[in-house]
Amino acid sequence: MQLLLDSALPIGSFAHSFGLESLVQDGLVMDGASLRQYMISMLRHSWATSDLMVIKAAFGVAPGGDYGTDNRNRNAYAYEIEKLVHLQRLAPESRDGMEKIGRRLLKLAPELFPSMSMTLRSLHEDTRGGQCYGSYPLVYGVICRELQVSLGRAAEGYLYTAVATCVNAALRLISMGQTEAQRLTASLFPDITRSWEAVREMDPSEAYSAMPLAELAMIRHETLYSRLFMS
Repeated sequence: MQLLLDSALPIGSFAHSFGLESLVQDGLVMDGASLRQYMISMLRHSWATSDLMVIKAAFGVAPGGDYGTDNRNRNAYAYEIEKLVHLQRLAPESRDGMEKIGRRLLKLAPELFPSMSMTLRSLHEDTRGGQCYGSYPLVYGVICRELQVSLGRAAEGYLYTAVATCVNAALRLISMGQTEAQRLTASLFPDITRSWEAVREMDPSEAYSAMPLAELAMIRHETLYSRLFMS
């Protein structure tokens, strides 16, 4: 589990800002305080309500109960929720970014977790066959499930990586030092827990994102005159 949360994990997330670069250029995120408000909004109204629903589905959480250890039904349901969430990402760069990060993790994971090579091979085949996108939340969720990590721990871990990725991008975009960045990340731990608790009982099929300004920033990113990030 700790490996999945390591910012040094070579899956390419450092190359993406998912719209933050546009918000900085527009003057909407300028410092640590505005960045903190942005991340709190993303935690409550996007990362938790959309991406975590894919992870819940990967764990077999479904309306009326769960699929237990029936991997065929569990995976089919997870692919359905992944498609729902993935197609809600309006910006092509964001969809591509989530796919690239997820598929890179899927390629790397057998070397890190050889005991689950058969499961990962099956997921890889389903991705190549077009049954799923192999997006980051799906691959992360399947790996955590196979590691027998609790759903709560997996969910909060995912939200932590989302925050850490955002902060790391901000370090290259705004005037903020490493100490302030770490302090900011630590200050969001309670918000990470609250965001997970708010969607713990949520039906994955009700996944949604309600961050229109952020979505517009993601869409506009590809038209920026100069860019540091791929999204």
